[in-house]
Amino acid sequence: MTEVPVLAAGALCWRIENGKARILVVHRQRRNDISLPKGKVDPGESLPQTAVREIEEETGVDISLGAPLGTTEYLVQNGRNGGRPKIVHYWAAHVDDEAHANSRFESNDEISDLDWLSIAQAKERLTYPHDLDILNRFEDLRRKGAESTFALIILRHAKAVPPGDWDGPDATRPLLHRGLEQSVGAAPGVAAFGPKKIISSTAARCVATVEPLAKVTGLEIKQTTAISQDAHERGVARVEDVVAKRIEKRKTVVLCSHGPVIPELIAEIAAQTGTRVDSRLRSAAMLSTGQFAVLHLSTENPSTGIVGVETH
Repeated sequence: MTEVPVLAAGALCWRIENGKARILVVHRQRRNDISLPKGKVDPGESLPQTAVREIEEETGVDISLGAPLGTTEYLVQNGRNGGRPKIVHYWAAHVDDEAHANSRFESNDEISDLDWLSIAQAKERLTYPHDLDILNRFEDLRRKGAESTFALIILRHAKAVPPGDWDGPDATRPLLHRGLEQSVGAAPGVAAFGPKKIISSTAARCVATVEPLAKVTGLEIKQTTAISQDAHERGVARVEDVVAKRIEKRKTVVLCSHGPVIPELIAEIAAQTGTRVDSRLRSAAMLSTGQFAVLHLSTENPSTGIVGVETH
C-alpha cells in the first residue's frame, strides 16, 4: 500500500546587499544540517499559507510569495520500507530592506541560527541536493531578470445560489453557505502573495467572496462593472483596459470575476505579455467556484512573458 506523501511548503528568501543577491538559510542543530526554511502543512491550510507561516515562525521574517520554484520530493526516514515520501512546494520571496529590518529571529529547538549567504556560498553550504535544485531554479530566474515579480491573481467567485432558484436580478445572487466557507478558506492563501489592491465585479457574489480577504489584508474592495458577467454578456466589458492598467502599475492585485469572464482575462494577460497560451493557462482559465489562479510577471519587464502560473 502506497503511503500518502507528507506535504510541506517553504520559500527561498532573497534580498539584495551591495548589489548582490543574498539567500536565507537555516541551521538545524538537532539534524546538524543547513537548509532552506520550510515546514509541514497544518490541517486546513493551503500550501501558500503554510509557506508564509513557516517562514515567519522559523526565521522571524514576514514575507509575501513571489514566483513558484516548483517542488522537491524525497523520502523521510521512518524506519519502515525505506521512508515516507515528502513533497515540498517552494516559492521565491523577496525580503526588502524594511522587512529585513523588522525581522526578529530567536533561536529555538528546531532552528539554532540563520545566515544570509551569497549564491556561491549557499551552493557550498546547503546540505541537501534537493535544496540545491531550488537554488538553481532561482538562479535561472535571475539570469532571465525575472526574480522580482508581481502577480495578477484571478479569483472566481465562490458558490452562489443557482440562477433558477433566484427571483431577483442575476447580479444580486448571494453566496450559499458553502460559498461563504469557500471565501473564508481562500482568503489566507490569496493573502500569502501580498496583494496591494482588490478589484471585484459589482455582482453581489463576487463582492461577498473577497470580503474575508479584505478583512485579512486590510484592503478596500474596488468594485467595477468592467469585469462583470452582465457587462460580458452585453459585450461591453473592458477586460483589455483593466489588464493593461494592472500590468502598467506592476503591483500584485486580485481580480474577482465570473466563470465566463475569466478565460478572457487570462487570454488578455497572455496577449499583453507576449505569452503563448499553453496547458497551464488553459487550466488557469477553467477555475471552479472559489478557486484562484496566480499569474506571475517580471517587475522589470512584464512584456517578456508570464514567469509562473499556479492554481489553488
